[in-house]
Amino acid sequence: MSAHDHVPPAGSGPGTEPTTAPEPAPGAPTPPAARRKLPRAVAVALATAGLLAVTATSAAVTVAVGKPESRPATAAVTAAPAASPSPTASPSASAAPAPTTPPPAPEPAPRSTVRGTVSGGRHDGDLRYFLLPIPAGGESYGPADGMPLTDEDMAEESDDGTDIMAILHQLGYKDAATRVYRTADGKAEVTVTLLRFTSAAQAEFFAKNDTRDLPSIEVTGDPGARGYIDRPEQEAYTGSMTGISTQGDVHYTVDVEVKGTPDKALLSELMKRQRDWLTTGR
Repeated sequence: MSAHDHVPPAGSGPGTEPTTAPEPAPGAPTPPAARRKLPRAVAVALATAGLLAVTATSAAVTVAVGKPESRPATAAVTAAPAASPSPTASPSASAAPAPTTPPPAPEPAPRSTVRGTVSGGRHDGDLRYFLLPIPAGGESYGPADGMPLTDEDMAEESDDGTDIMAILHQLGYKDAATRVYRTADGKAEVTVTLLRFTSAAQAEFFAKNDTRDLPSIEVTGDPGARGYIDRPEQEAYTGSMTGISTQGDVHYTVDVEVKGTPDKALLSELMKRQRDWLTTGR
Protein backbone atom coordinates (compact mmCIF):
# COMPACT_ATOMS: atom_id res chain seq x y z
CA MET A 1 0.00 0.00 0.00
CA SER A 2 1.13 3.53 -0.54
CA ALA A 3 2.12 5.93 2.21
CA HIS A 4 -0.66 7.97 3.73
CA ASP A 5 -1.14 11.54 2.57
CA HIS A 6 0.68 14.36 4.27
CA VAL A 7 -1.61 16.27 6.57
CA PRO A 8 -1.42 20.03 7.19
CA PRO A 9 -1.41 21.20 10.82
CA ALA A 10 -4.42 22.02 12.89
CA GLY A 11 -6.44 24.98 11.69
CA SER A 12 -5.60 24.57 8.03
CA GLY A 13 -8.70 22.57 7.07
CA PRO A 14 -12.48 22.63 7.61
CA GLY A 15 -14.22 21.20 10.64
CA THR A 16 -13.95 21.68 14.38
CA GLU A 17 -12.62 19.54 17.17
CA PRO A 18 -14.99 17.82 19.64
CA THR A 19 -15.52 19.76 22.80
CA THR A 20 -14.57 16.75 24.95
CA ALA A 21 -11.13 16.15 23.43
CA PRO A 22 -7.99 17.57 25.15
CA GLU A 23 -7.01 21.07 24.07
CA PRO A 24 -4.04 20.70 21.67
CA ALA A 25 -0.79 22.36 22.72
CA PRO A 26 0.89 24.83 20.37
CA GLY A 27 2.65 22.98 17.59
CA ALA A 28 0.94 19.68 18.40
CA PRO A 29 -0.44 17.35 15.73
CA THR A 30 -4.18 17.56 15.18
CA PRO A 31 -6.00 15.21 17.63
CA PRO A 32 -8.47 12.72 16.15
CA ALA A 33 -12.06 13.79 15.56
CA ALA A 34 -14.92 12.51 17.70
CA ARG A 35 -15.50 9.37 15.72
CA ARG A 36 -13.89 5.97 15.30
CA LYS A 37 -10.46 6.38 13.73
CA LEU A 38 -8.55 3.51 12.17
CA PRO A 39 -4.74 3.46 12.08
CA ARG A 40 -3.04 3.20 8.71
CA ALA A 41 -3.65 0.06 6.66
CA VAL A 42 -1.14 -2.70 7.24
CA ALA A 43 0.19 -4.29 4.05
CA VAL A 44 0.69 -7.99 4.76
CA ALA A 45 2.34 -10.04 2.01
CA LEU A 46 1.40 -13.64 2.78
CA ALA A 47 2.96 -16.33 0.63
CA THR A 48 -0.36 -18.08 0.07
CA ALA A 49 -2.66 -15.09 -0.05
CA GLY A 50 -0.90 -12.21 -1.80
CA LEU A 51 -1.01 -8.61 -0.60
CA LEU A 52 -3.51 -8.05 2.22
CA ALA A 53 -4.27 -5.14 4.49
CA VAL A 54 -5.05 -5.09 8.17
CA THR A 55 -5.96 -2.08 10.20
CA ALA A 56 -7.01 -1.38 13.75
CA THR A 57 -9.41 1.05 15.39
CA SER A 58 -9.30 3.54 18.17
CA ALA A 59 -11.87 5.76 19.75
CA ALA A 60 -11.74 9.50 19.77
CA VAL A 61 -13.72 10.55 22.79
CA THR A 62 -11.95 12.00 25.80
CA VAL A 63 -14.06 12.31 28.95
CA ALA A 64 -13.16 15.31 31.05
CA VAL A 65 -13.61 14.62 34.75
CA GLY A 66 -14.10 17.71 36.89
CA LYS A 67 -12.78 18.03 40.42
CA PRO A 68 -14.95 19.44 43.23
CA GLU A 69 -13.87 22.84 44.49
CA SER A 70 -13.05 23.35 48.16
CA ARG A 71 -15.41 25.60 50.08
CA PRO A 72 -13.44 28.29 52.10
CA ALA A 73 -14.06 28.45 55.83
CA THR A 74 -15.89 31.51 57.22
CA ALA A 75 -13.89 33.61 59.72
CA ALA A 76 -15.48 34.01 63.14
CA VAL A 77 -16.42 37.55 64.30
CA THR A 78 -15.60 38.53 67.92
CA ALA A 79 -18.02 40.78 69.84
CA ALA A 80 -16.64 43.96 71.46
CA PRO A 81 -16.18 43.88 75.30
CA ALA A 82 -18.51 45.86 77.61
CA ALA A 83 -17.65 49.57 77.88
CA SER A 84 -17.57 49.81 81.76
CA PRO A 85 -17.45 46.56 83.71
CA SER A 86 -18.88 46.61 87.27
CA PRO A 87 -18.35 44.22 90.20
CA THR A 88 -21.88 42.88 89.85
CA ALA A 89 -22.00 42.65 86.07
CA SER A 90 -21.10 39.47 84.23
CA PRO A 91 -18.01 39.81 82.01
CA SER A 92 -18.90 40.15 78.38
CA ALA A 93 -18.16 37.00 76.33
CA SER A 94 -16.86 36.71 72.80
CA ALA A 95 -19.11 35.17 70.18
CA ALA A 96 -18.40 31.46 69.58
CA PRO A 97 -16.69 30.65 66.26
CA ALA A 98 -19.15 29.94 63.51
CA PRO A 99 -19.21 26.25 62.51
CA THR A 100 -17.53 25.52 59.21
CA THR A 101 -18.15 22.79 56.67
CA PRO A 102 -14.99 20.89 55.67
CA PRO A 103 -14.31 20.73 51.95
CA PRO A 104 -15.42 17.52 50.26
CA ALA A 105 -12.77 14.83 50.04
CA PRO A 106 -11.26 14.47 46.56
CA GLU A 107 -12.63 11.62 44.54
CA PRO A 108 -10.23 8.68 44.38
CA ALA A 109 -8.45 8.21 41.08
CA PRO A 110 -10.09 5.45 39.05
CA ARG A 111 -8.19 2.18 39.10
CA SER A 112 -8.05 -0.15 36.18
CA THR A 113 -9.68 -3.55 36.62
CA VAL A 114 -7.94 -4.93 33.52
CA ARG A 115 -5.60 -7.80 34.39
CA GLY A 116 -3.16 -10.02 32.54
CA THR A 117 -0.23 -12.35 33.13
CA VAL A 118 2.78 -13.38 31.06
CA SER A 119 4.95 -16.48 31.36
CA GLY A 120 7.47 -17.79 28.86
CA GLY A 121 6.23 -15.42 26.15
CA ARG A 122 2.60 -16.49 26.57
CA HIS A 123 0.21 -13.65 27.40
CA ASP A 124 -3.00 -14.55 29.23
CA GLY A 125 -5.89 -12.39 30.42
CA ASP A 126 -7.17 -9.14 28.93
CA LEU A 127 -4.91 -8.09 26.04
CA ARG A 128 -5.52 -4.42 26.90
CA TYR A 129 -3.42 -4.96 30.03
CA PHE A 130 -0.34 -5.31 27.83
CA LEU A 131 -0.78 -2.03 25.94
CA LEU A 132 2.10 0.36 26.59
CA PRO A 133 1.13 2.36 29.72
CA ILE A 134 0.37 6.02 29.15
CA PRO A 135 3.28 8.10 30.52
CA ALA A 136 2.76 10.62 33.32
CA GLY A 137 0.85 13.63 32.05
CA GLY A 138 -0.30 11.88 28.88
CA GLU A 139 -3.96 12.02 27.86
CA SER A 140 -5.90 9.10 26.40
CA TYR A 141 -8.26 9.46 23.46
CA GLY A 142 -11.12 7.20 24.46
CA PRO A 143 -11.06 4.73 27.38
CA ALA A 144 -7.82 4.93 29.37
CA ASP A 145 -7.61 1.12 29.38
CA GLY A 146 -7.71 1.03 25.58
CA MET A 147 -10.21 -0.75 23.35
CA PRO A 148 -10.59 -4.36 22.20
CA LEU A 149 -10.92 -4.79 18.43
CA THR A 150 -13.64 -7.04 17.09
CA ASP A 151 -13.37 -9.19 13.98
CA GLU A 152 -15.64 -6.66 12.26
CA ASP A 153 -13.25 -3.84 13.20
CA MET A 154 -10.35 -5.74 11.70
CA ALA A 155 -12.14 -6.98 8.58
CA GLU A 156 -13.91 -3.86 7.37
CA GLU A 157 -10.71 -2.07 6.39
CA SER A 158 -9.35 -4.71 4.02
CA ASP A 159 -8.22 -2.72 0.96
CA ASP A 160 -9.10 -5.33 -1.67
CA GLY A 161 -12.16 -7.01 -0.14
CA THR A 162 -10.20 -10.14 0.83
CA ASP A 163 -11.53 -12.11 3.79
CA ILE A 164 -8.64 -11.08 5.99
CA MET A 165 -10.14 -12.63 9.11
CA ALA A 166 -10.28 -16.09 7.53
CA ILE A 167 -6.56 -15.86 6.81
CA LEU A 168 -5.73 -14.38 10.22
CA HIS A 169 -7.54 -17.22 11.97
CA GLN A 170 -5.63 -19.71 9.82
CA LEU A 171 -2.50 -18.11 11.26
CA GLY A 172 -3.74 -18.63 14.81
CA TYR A 173 -5.01 -15.10 15.43
CA LYS A 174 -6.91 -14.76 18.72
CA ASP A 175 -7.71 -11.10 19.46
CA ALA A 176 -6.50 -7.49 19.23
CA ALA A 177 -6.53 -4.25 21.23
CA THR A 178 -5.51 -0.63 20.66
CA ARG A 179 -5.10 2.69 22.45
CA VAL A 180 -4.31 6.25 21.32
CA TYR A 181 -2.84 8.90 23.60
CA ARG A 182 -1.21 12.31 23.46
CA THR A 183 2.13 12.86 25.21
CA ALA A 184 2.38 15.22 28.18
CA ASP A 185 4.12 17.92 26.15
CA GLY A 186 1.34 17.75 23.54
CA LYS A 187 3.82 17.27 20.71
CA ALA A 188 3.14 13.65 19.75
CA GLU A 189 0.18 11.34 19.26
CA VAL A 190 0.91 7.65 19.87
CA THR A 191 -1.16 4.68 18.70
CA VAL A 192 -0.32 1.22 20.05
CA THR A 193 -1.96 -1.89 18.54
CA LEU A 194 -1.51 -5.46 19.75
CA LEU A 195 -2.49 -8.69 17.97
CA ARG A 196 -2.35 -11.95 19.95
CA PHE A 197 -1.72 -15.29 18.25
CA THR A 198 -1.78 -18.89 19.40
CA SER A 199 2.02 -19.16 19.34
CA ALA A 200 5.14 -17.04 19.09
CA ALA A 201 5.99 -18.60 15.72
CA GLN A 202 2.67 -17.45 14.27
CA ALA A 203 3.13 -13.92 15.62
CA GLU A 204 6.64 -13.79 14.10
CA PHE A 205 5.37 -15.05 10.75
CA PHE A 206 2.75 -12.32 10.65
CA ALA A 207 5.29 -9.65 11.64
CA LYS A 208 7.74 -10.83 8.99
CA ASN A 209 5.14 -10.16 6.31
CA ASP A 210 3.84 -6.92 7.86
CA THR A 211 5.42 -4.17 5.74
CA ARG A 212 5.06 -0.47 4.88
CA ASP A 213 5.74 1.23 1.58
CA LEU A 214 7.92 3.82 3.33
CA PRO A 215 11.66 4.46 3.92
CA SER A 216 13.01 2.28 6.71
CA ILE A 217 14.73 3.55 9.87
CA GLU A 218 16.71 1.84 12.61
CA VAL A 219 14.94 0.96 15.85
CA THR A 220 17.34 0.50 18.75
CA GLY A 221 16.63 -1.31 22.01
CA ASP A 222 14.16 -3.75 20.44
CA PRO A 223 15.83 -6.73 18.73
CA GLY A 224 14.04 -7.75 15.57
CA ALA A 225 11.99 -4.54 15.32
CA ARG A 226 11.59 -2.73 12.00
CA GLY A 227 10.90 0.96 11.65
CA TYR A 228 9.46 3.17 8.92
CA ILE A 229 9.27 6.94 8.54
CA ASP A 230 7.00 9.26 6.57
CA ARG A 231 8.68 12.66 6.37
CA PRO A 232 6.39 15.62 5.63
CA GLU A 233 6.87 17.76 2.55
CA GLN A 234 6.96 20.81 4.80
CA GLU A 235 7.90 21.16 8.47
CA ALA A 236 4.49 22.70 9.15
CA TYR A 237 2.87 19.39 8.15
CA THR A 238 2.52 16.16 10.11
CA GLY A 239 5.18 13.46 9.92
CA SER A 240 4.91 9.93 11.24
CA MET A 241 6.84 6.79 12.19
CA THR A 242 5.84 3.15 12.59
CA GLY A 243 7.57 0.39 14.54
CA ILE A 244 6.72 -3.32 14.15
CA SER A 245 7.89 -6.21 16.31
CA THR A 246 6.82 -9.22 18.39
CA GLN A 247 7.29 -10.50 21.91
CA GLY A 248 6.16 -14.05 22.49
CA ASP A 249 2.71 -14.63 21.05
CA VAL A 250 1.96 -10.90 20.58
CA HIS A 251 2.58 -8.80 17.45
CA TYR A 252 2.77 -5.08 18.27
CA THR A 253 2.76 -1.89 16.25
CA VAL A 254 3.59 1.60 17.53
CA ASP A 255 2.61 4.59 15.36
CA VAL A 256 3.82 8.09 16.22
CA GLU A 257 2.61 11.34 14.65
CA VAL A 258 4.34 14.68 15.23
CA LYS A 259 4.54 18.07 13.61
CA GLY A 260 7.49 18.21 11.23
CA THR A 261 10.14 15.52 10.71
CA PRO A 262 9.93 12.84 13.42
CA ASP A 263 12.90 11.97 15.63
CA LYS A 264 13.55 8.22 15.37
CA ALA A 265 14.85 8.21 18.97
CA LEU A 266 11.27 8.67 20.17
CA LEU A 267 10.10 5.59 18.27
CA SER A 268 13.03 3.54 19.62
CA GLU A 269 12.14 4.55 23.18
CA LEU A 270 8.47 3.62 22.77
CA MET A 271 9.26 0.29 21.11
CA LYS A 272 11.68 -0.65 23.90
CA ARG A 273 9.16 0.27 26.57
CA GLN A 274 6.42 -1.74 24.83
CA ARG A 275 8.72 -4.77 24.53
CA ASP A 276 9.72 -4.54 28.20
CA TRP A 277 6.08 -4.31 29.26
CA LEU A 278 5.14 -7.35 27.18
CA THR A 279 8.13 -9.26 28.56
CA THR A 280 7.50 -8.65 32.26
CA GLY A 281 3.88 -7.49 32.47
CA ARG A 282 4.94 -4.68 34.81
